[in-house]
Amino acid sequence: MRDHNSATILNPEALQLDIAALRAETPGCRQVVHFNNAGCGLLATPVLTAMVGHLNLEARIGGYEASAARADGVRGFYTELAALINTAPENIAFAGSATHAYANALSSIPFEPGDTILTTRDDFVSNQIAFLSLRKRFGVQIVHAPNTPEGGVDVEAMARLMRAHRPRLVSVTHIPTNSGLVSPIAEIGRHCRELDLLYLVDACQSVGQYPLDVEEIGCDLLTATCRKFLRGPRGSGFLYVSDRVLRIGYEPLFIDMHGARWTAPGEYRPVGTAARFEEWEFPYATVLGSAAATRYAREVGLEAIAHRTPALAARLRDRLETVPGVRLLDRGPQLAALVTFAVDGAWQPQPFKEALDARKINSALSFREFAQFDFGDKDVDWCLRLSPHYYNTEEEVAHVADAVAEIVGGGGR
Repeated sequence: MRDHNSATILNPEALQLDIAALRAETPGCRQVVHFNNAGCGLLATPVLTAMVGHLNLEARIGGYEASAARADGVRGFYTELAALINTAPENIAFAGSATHAYANALSSIPFEPGDTILTTRDDFVSNQIAFLSLRKRFGVQIVHAPNTPEGGVDVEAMARLMRAHRPRLVSVTHIPTNSGLVSPIAEIGRHCRELDLLYLVDACQSVGQYPLDVEEIGCDLLTATCRKFLRGPRGSGFLYVSDRVLRIGYEPLFIDMHGARWTAPGEYRPVGTAARFEEWEFPYATVLGSAAATRYAREVGLEAIAHRTPALAARLRDRLETVPGVRLLDRGPQLAALVTFAVDGAWQPQPFKEALDARKINSALSFREFAQFDFGDKDVDWCLRLSPHYYNTEEEVAHVADAVAEIVGGGGR
C-alpha cells in the first residue's frame, strides 16, 4: 500500500502509472472487468475506508457529533475539488448528483418569456428535458447549434447564433453520455466571454478523465458527478459557481437555512459563497468519500490519467473496428474513453448486455431516448457503451474485444 500523501505511483516524465499498484487498491478489479466507468468508476480502497470509517463513527457517537469530529475532512471536499478545477473552495457546492446541481443552477436564472437557451445537439438528455420544461413553463426558446460533418458542434456557427439571439444561457455538455465526443468547451467559452453571456458546462464525463480549469474554460457554472471517472461514491456531485454569478446574486429557487440567513420575519439574505446552492442536510460519509476520491485522482495525476484512459479506448476501437457486424458510432476530432457501437443482426439490447455480464464484463446500454438528435443522425435505436479507465489493462481491452466478437458471431436473440 502506497503513501496516499505523495504521488508515488506517477512517473512525471514518462506519464507512466504503476497499474499493478492501482489495481491492488481497487478491490473490484479482482471480481470483474469493469468497462462501465462512464456509469460508475470502481471505488479505490481509500475511498471505501473513508466512508465506512465515518459510518462506524456515526454508529458509535451519533451523526451530528461525527460530522463535527470530521469537520476538517468535510472541508477537504471543497479544497480538493477546488484544486482539481482551479478555483477557490468557496466556489464549490456539494450536490446529491450532477442533475441536482444542474437543476439548482438553472433554477437560479431568472428566465422570462422569449429568452433563448443556446445549446448543442449532443447535450445530456436530462439537461434537454429541463430545457423543454422551462419552455413549457416560461416560454423560453431552445436553439441547437449545428454540428460539423466530422462530428461535434460547429463553434463558428454557434458563435453566430450567440450574436443573433443574445441567449440568456449557453449550455454545453463536455462529453455526452452516449458518445466519446469531446466538445471544445474552452473555445466556446471564449465566445461567451466576448459577448458577456452566461455559460453553463456539464462536465459529468470529463471530471476525473481530463484536467479541467474553469478559468481556461471561461464558464460561469459547471456541474459534475463524483461517481464516474472521479471514482467517488454514488449520490455525490458538485456545482462550481463563479464569482461573477455570486456577485450578480443568483440563488436557487428553493434556498434553505444552509444557503441563507433569515434576517427578519419577512426577509432573508443568501450567504456569500456557493453554499447558497446547498441544503442543510448532508450525507457526510459520501462527502468524505468524494473528498478521498478527488484526492486520489490528484495524487495519481490528471495528466497521466488523460494520457492513458483515452488511449485504452482508442485501442478498443481499433480492435472492434475489425469485428464483422459491429459499427462504431463515435465521431468527432477528439474522442474520450467512451466507446459506443451498434450491432448488426437480430440482437436485442438487454440480451447482448447480459451476454457480456455472463463473462463478468461490465458495460452499459444507451438508447435513442437518451440522444434523440445524435442517434437519429446515426440511425440507431440503441448501442452498447464500453468505458475503460486508467486502472484497466491492455489485456482486458483484448479480452473485451474478443468477447464482443464471440457474442456477435454467435448470432442474436
